[in-house]
Amino acid sequence: MTDFSCERIFLSDGLGLVELGGEVDLYTAPRFKEQLVALVDEGARAVIVDLSGVTFIDSTALGVLISGVKRLHETDGRLLLAAPSRPVMRILSITGLDKVLSIHGTRDEALAAV
Repeated sequence: MTDFSCERIFLSDGLGLVELGGEVDLYTAPRFKEQLVALVDEGARAVIVDLSGVTFIDSTALGVLISGVKRLHETDGRLLLAAPSRPVMRILSITGLDKVLSIHGTRDEALAAV
């Protein structure tokens, strides 16, 4: 099993980042959700979720992303995904979420899109 990591950072006023690593699944998604919600509660209006270190993502994690989009939408905010790996991008594509979520190839591209 790949070690899971999840760190939240305020990059600037109103802009937050959640950096994920490892497997985001039924067991680790609650920690991801906790960090995402905390950023929004602390005033983030835009949140970038950096997926560059994620090796696996399941439906529970996808639910966290969707709830994050809805939560940010309520405050005219947005959620952006950065650097999904090929396996993660495949899941997003299979589920159709690649058409709904704002996905960027790198963290810098996501930052430029905020």
